[in-house]
Amino acid sequence: MEITRHGTVITTNGTPTALGHQLPTFTVTDAKGQPIKTDDLTHRLTLISVVPDINTRVCSISTKHFNQDMDEFDNVDFYTISTNTPQEQQSWCATENVTKMQLLSDQNADFGKAMGLFVADNHTDARSVWIVDGTGMVKYRELITEQTNEPDYVSALAYLEAHQD
Repeated sequence: MEITRHGTVITTNGTPTALGHQLPTFTVTDAKGQPIKTDDLTHRLTLISVVPDINTRVCSISTKHFNQDMDEFDNVDFYTISTNTPQEQQSWCATENVTKMQLLSDQNADFGKAMGLFVADNHTDARSVWIVDGTGMVKYRELITEQTNEPDYVSALAYLEAHQD
């Protein structure tokens, strides 16, 4: 898929997972260095915010935004996935006082490659927002074509509001 960063065209490794399809099999790493597999993230309605680099302005803004929104959704899990290391993510969380949203590391690009989101040129995953149900079915997705843009928070949160238990 072609996307842009500051107007420059970059390409992901494939076609992103489509609406109505199952999340592919992947493994990411939690803050303790433990592997987290696809099935570990899909036991109820789940929002996955994918950011290229947690240490950049837009990634930081979007993660903090979703962290604040979590309070409104008792029956929804929220995750941010980036290619940063777990240590970089922990440092960012401590600096930004983000305590609720769980950050997961895709430093090995397993998630990005499986989802068709991996950008080899800069070893990041393309900014996107995914909502999956308890079976791992993709129910909502936003593929942000200009990577310096923020996601459409209102639409993602409206979907969650309409579909939470």
